[in-house]
Amino acid sequence: MSVNDENSPADESPADEPTVKHEWDDPAAPLWNGLKYGVTGLGVLLVAGLLIFWPWKGTPGLWGVLIGAGIGGAFILITVITILLTRNALPAVVMGALMGSYLVKVVAAIAVTALIKDMDFYHKGALATTLIGAIIAVLGAELWGVMSTRQTYTDSDGTTAQ
Repeated sequence: MSVNDENSPADESPADEPTVKHEWDDPAAPLWNGLKYGVTGLGVLLVAGLLIFWPWKGTPGLWGVLIGAGIGGAFILITVITILLTRNALPAVVMGALMGSYLVKVVAAIAVTALIKDMDFYHKGALATTLIGAIIAVLGAELWGVMSTRQTYTDSDGTTAQ
């Protein structure tokens, strides 16, 4: 027969790591929601773009939408992913990672557009429309995700007037 002291608890979490039970207790919850809403917005835009440009312009429309969504969506979503990956680092490390990722994104966008500039396998109107739409849709969806996240706010200084 066993004694309760011999049985290990079912949920063993280290004492120095608090368990987050609610969204409002997690400081990264707005970023996770922004990422989730951003990916959803990009998916909706991708499907809408494919439904419009693929039947209308054929295979070039398909490629234009895919390239535009890839460039526009990746450009915006990589920023949120970088912040999430470095959220526990020093501010200088976070800023370095953000600036480094921005440099990589700009170089990649310039390289891709320079490579496909003279090619005719894609529809330029589909690419431009989807690229601009992806930037607007993903930024808007991320903003909505961040702003709609419930967070705990405390006024420790008592500076907020009632």
